[in-house]
Amino acid sequence: MTAYAGFHEVCSPKKGEYVFVSAASGAVDLLKNRFGFDDAFNYNEEHDLDATLKRPIQYFPEGIDIYFDNVGGKTLDAVLLNMRTHGRVAVCGMISQYNLDQPEGIKNMMHIMFKRIHVKGFSFYDYHHLYPKFLDTVLPYIKEGKIVYVEDIAEGLESGSAALVGLFKGRNIGKQVVAVAQE
Repeated sequence: MTAYAGFHEVCSPKKGEYVFVSAASGAVDLLKNRFGFDDAFNYNEEHDLDATLKRPIQYFPEGIDIYFDNVGGKTLDAVLLNMRTHGRVAVCGMISQYNLDQPEGIKNMMHIMFKRIHVKGFSFYDYHHLYPKFLDTVLPYIKEGKIVYVEDIAEGLESGSAALVGLFKGRNIGKQVVAVAQE
């Protein structure tokens, strides 16, 4: 819900714009083969993220218009090099940075000024009031099969710690859920 509301509020996407979304690192096959994304990569397996972002030039021929960031760190740094003038960045998470003793610095901040990029961070609390509208919009699409979601379910409270650690290491695919009891 946070991602949906924040993306639309912060970025105001328009038809024809080029959007790059960073999220879970372990879902490349799922994104490309099941959900039909044009391309996907695991940022943990790429040695040169700038080159990786330039690789699918047919997807970003003039740069990235909108970047939805859930990763931060080196990925955000590389994306700033590849943003289009007047691009928008919505920062919803920084999963690559949460458990580091020393978070990575962003070296390409000057591109925010040179390219006049709008960067805005947001949190669940900013859009909680839109939850009913979100459900009204999304639930029909889920029922029609137009939106598909994936849950990675860990069984039992005793598996909660391992599920949490796996979340930060990119081991889960989809929304991580810990099932503590059957209905």
